[in-house]
Amino acid sequence: MEKDLRFPIGPFQSPDIVDEADRERFIKTLSAFPEEVRALVHDLDNDQLARTYRPGGWTIRQIVHHVADSHTNSFIRFKLTLTEDTPTIKPYYEDRWAEQADYLLPVEVSLGILKGIHARWVTLLESLFSEDWSREYIHPENNRAYRLDVALALYDWHCRHHLAHIRQALADQ
Repeated sequence: MEKDLRFPIGPFQSPDIVDEADRERFIKTLSAFPEEVRALVHDLDNDQLARTYRPGGWTIRQIVHHVADSHTNSFIRFKLTLTEDTPTIKPYYEDRWAEQADYLLPVEVSLGILKGIHARWVTLLESLFSEDWSREYIHPENNRAYRLDVALALYDWHCRHHLAHIRQALADQ
C-alpha cells in the first residue's frame, strides 16, 4: 500500500473520550510547537522554503503561514466557546488564504504570530476547569457540534501533521 503523502502521520481520528492526561499531552504539543517550527525553518533560504511535501502540495513557506492563520482562528474559536453559549464559528477557505499576498512574506512574520498566539492559547488552556472542556461550538460546514477537548485533540494532531509535512519537504529534496 502506498503512503498517502497528504497525511504523513495519518488522518485525524476524533476521540470519544479525552481525559486529563490526554489534555496535558495535547497542551504540551501546543506549547512546544512554535519553537519546533522555528527550529526547522529559521535557517532555510528561499529555495528551501519553496519546497513542497508532495507534488501539488503547499510549500514550507505556505505551511508556516497557514499554521499561523489556522491556530489564530482556533484560539478565537476557543475564546468564543468559553464566552458564548454554543457559538457558530466562522469557517474559512484555507486554500484561498494560502494564495494571498501575505503568504509571500518572510516566515519570521508568522513565526512571531505563532509564538504570541500559542503563549496566549496555552495560558488559556491551562486555566480551564474540567467542565469547560465539554463546552461546544457549532461548525456550520457540517452543522456539527465540537467539544473543546476534541478541538484540542484536533490541534495536537494539526501541529504534528504540519511538522511532518515540513520534515517531509526537507527530506525529499
